[in-house]
Amino acid sequence: MLVSGLSFTLLLSACGGGNNAANNEPAAPANTGTTGQNTNDTAATNDSSSTGSPLELALKGEYKGTKVTMFGPFVDADQVKFETSIKEFEEKTGIDIQYEGSKEFEATINVRVDGGNAPDIADFPQPGLLAAVAKTGKVIDLNNILDQEKLKANYNQSWLDMATMEDKDGKQIMAGVWNRSNVKSLVWYPKKQFEEAGYTIPQTWDELMALTEQIAKDGDTAWGIGIESGAATGWPATDWVEDIMLRTTSPENYDKWVSGELPFTSPEVKHAVEVMSEIWMNPDYVYGGTKSIVTTAFGDSALPMFDNPPKIWLHRQANFITSFFPETAKIDEDYDWFYLPPIDEQYGKPVLVAGDIYAMFNDRPEVRAVMEFFTTGESIKSWVQSGGVIAPMNDASLDWYTSEADRRMAQLVQEATTLRFDGSDLMPGKVGAGTFWKGMTDYVSGTSTLDEALAQIQEGWNN
Repeated sequence: MLVSGLSFTLLLSACGGGNNAANNEPAAPANTGTTGQNTNDTAATNDSSSTGSPLELALKGEYKGTKVTMFGPFVDADQVKFETSIKEFEEKTGIDIQYEGSKEFEATINVRVDGGNAPDIADFPQPGLLAAVAKTGKVIDLNNILDQEKLKANYNQSWLDMATMEDKDGKQIMAGVWNRSNVKSLVWYPKKQFEEAGYTIPQTWDELMALTEQIAKDGDTAWGIGIESGAATGWPATDWVEDIMLRTTSPENYDKWVSGELPFTSPEVKHAVEVMSEIWMNPDYVYGGTKSIVTTAFGDSALPMFDNPPKIWLHRQANFITSFFPETAKIDEDYDWFYLPPIDEQYGKPVLVAGDIYAMFNDRPEVRAVMEFFTTGESIKSWVQSGGVIAPMNDASLDWYTSEADRRMAQLVQEATTLRFDGSDLMPGKVGAGTFWKGMTDYVSGTSTLDEALAQIQEGWNN
């Protein structure tokens, strides 16, 4: 474990042995976009007498005065946090990371790549979009750029698996590296009142259902659930289905489902929705009854937990939901979380995640150095310390997290049996952000039966 005062000198020594990258010096590409003018100067600086990985060489000042362009969705407060997280690296190396943020990233990145104006590095919040771009053949394969042994030591294998995608020839490439993550397999509860009521944290799904029933017998509704989100209404339901899929079938089946090989009408998917329905479709278990789920804004659905006494006791949502909690509520005191329990023991403790994967489009030494930096916990340290994100790297010190709840979240990610990305974000937009949202909404509202809804969702794939 790294101590919170880790310096770049220590980071340099930790990066020793990066010979895979050092022995594969890049040839200057024909078109490197806006930063192409740096290529020759940098190549001259990085002569054969220099040894070490690109990051080590950068920390020795080998690439001082170079520029690396980066394009992504971070704007406003997130852009400030990102730029703060790279500031020390820029000062130590002399590399200027020129970041451009856009709310229209998803629509713009394809245009830039197709037009030969790709940034050196792009931040994809949806790996499904990166997978589509990778098939153009314009994403640099990181297998020979980054030291694979270091990556295996610093990431849960699932992160590396999720970075593996196909290029235009169908070849498996490492299309990016993960830098920031959010955890979804969480159940939030009012800590103080929960303990005073004598309730205990469930360790299994059966215990979760028993707790839900006990709360109902005590005269309360256990769950706060809402899926209203304007044009995106229905998306919280997809997260529930994904989490349950990981707990009731194999990771391989989950991957097949996400890729369209396992249809929504399959027994595996239907069973996952049926398990969800044991909670959602029981009006005694949901605040406001089942019909309120469709009309309750997802950000408001957790708020009754903060009434005195609480009107709900459980709320399943990713760690970002705390930004919707009352400002006066204190984590570790007024509220806390527990892991959404496993269902079938053979699938261990899977964790559903979301996050950002950084892809490389132009191959120059300084770009390699920045990409290697992004695989270290140090690259996200200040963001972790400010709260709201979880580092996917093993070398990110738990001491950096400002709350016990966040520290436990980081441990959960590091120790997960299986990690899988939000499935709907990996599916084509017509499905993941289309028929999946609408089909679940129709089912919960009673407009469609379960079989009708699943068939309706599957039509997104067929079309």
